[in-house]
Amino acid sequence: MTNFEWTQLLNPEFYITLQIGGIQFGLYIVLFIVFAETGLFAGFFLPGDSLLFLAGIYSRDLIQNVLFLESDFVNVTILSVLVALSGVLGNMVGYWFGAKSGYYLFKKEDTFWFKKKYLLQSKDFFEKYGGKAIIFARFLPIFRTFAPIVAGIVSMDKKKFMFFNIVSSFMWSFVLIFSGHYLYGVFLQHGIDLKEHIEYIVIGIILISTLPVFLKLMKKRPEDKHS
Repeated sequence: MTNFEWTQLLNPEFYITLQIGGIQFGLYIVLFIVFAETGLFAGFFLPGDSLLFLAGIYSRDLIQNVLFLESDFVNVTILSVLVALSGVLGNMVGYWFGAKSGYYLFKKEDTFWFKKKYLLQSKDFFEKYGGKAIIFARFLPIFRTFAPIVAGIVSMDKKKFMFFNIVSSFMWSFVLIFSGHYLYGVFLQHGIDLKEHIEYIVIGIILISTLPVFLKLMKKRPEDKHS
């Protein structure tokens, strides 16, 4: 790893292509980030959606260092399953954490790593949509981190939680990774290499994924004024 700059930490491609001593750590970092973003309340700032889309583009590079298979479809499927399992485990940890420390979190003061407003917004989101919030939240930054914690806080039935947890994790993983992989192939056939436009892809995904969050906040402001 040469010419390291701190700004690289904001670029999902940095994690996917990271090599130290000639060893590729991309797959392990992707799995850890997915776990951290969905299982640790401090993971709300991590680049989940754009990371998975880029993981689909770099799927062969990520998998071939663990096992080599000729079939692209099998490679992408294995990658998607591994990511989905990391997401399931992350949500399980988040649920457990919420169940054990819910009272403490609502009393906790804001820090750089923890913002109570995100927890309260996720609670409102959860109360509005119930179990489906676990699925919706998986595709929304910030809510993705706090939804399983809130589920634990409100003592959501464990079997119901696990059902929505598994469904949402596999949906999120397969949709984004397969989209990245096959869109890369489609654009490549037309002479466009998406790997040369990573910055625009990341910005685009961030804007698309955060738009619902901003719309929700903007819609809520007028209501707050009348309350």
